[in-house]
Amino acid sequence: MRRSTFTDQPVTYGAVGGTQAADLLYYPPTGYRPLERAVRLGSGEERFQIATESLMSWGVQRGSGIRVTDVREGTGVQYAGVIFNEDGSPAKLQEHRTSETVFADDGTPYILDGMTAVLKIPVWPLTFSAPLRVVYVIDDKDRVGFAYGTLHGYPVSGEEAFIVEHRADDSVWLTFRAFSRPSAWYYRLAAPILRFQQWRFTRRYLRALLPARAA
Repeated sequence: MRRSTFTDQPVTYGAVGGTQAADLLYYPPTGYRPLERAVRLGSGEERFQIATESLMSWGVQRGSGIRVTDVREGTGVQYAGVIFNEDGSPAKLQEHRTSETVFADDGTPYILDGMTAVLKIPVWPLTFSAPLRVVYVIDDKDRVGFAYGTLHGYPVSGEEAFIVEHRADDSVWLTFRAFSRPSAWYYRLAAPILRFQQWRFTRRYLRALLPARAA
């Protein structure tokens, strides 16, 4: 797939930023299956910093056996996250601190709003290409993360969010939130397989930043 085929494309779903809704598990976007899982990564400021640095350079994906390719800043409309009220209604756009682009040791730029990439997802003998756009970035003192939305060609339609939190009790947690549905009729026929693969990769996501795995 050439970059020009999706660089300026919109995401393939309407509820952009929906993974931030507090009631996602109870009231997901119509037709979508919600998912939330969390794992404790340890405790302390050092663990938080290590986890966030890995997270924001695609450490969860890479640690799960997924290759991250064609990483580029967005050239089209960049989405901002949405802050939701307690009743689930949208309140305002997420505010982000501006900063210079930061690069990982291998030259990969840290994740920014509007960035696009293609995930190469291994499933048995096959590898699926999954183009995405980063739809929001969280950059708070004790809470860092991002979410990406699917572009045309991704096997599912929806959004996935990865957030690392340094909580008041000094514990550090990784939370994965998502909502999705098959993106085409032929993927709907394989819905049980897609759900199994989502469960499989969710387990990998949650292990990717554990201290024994972190770089």
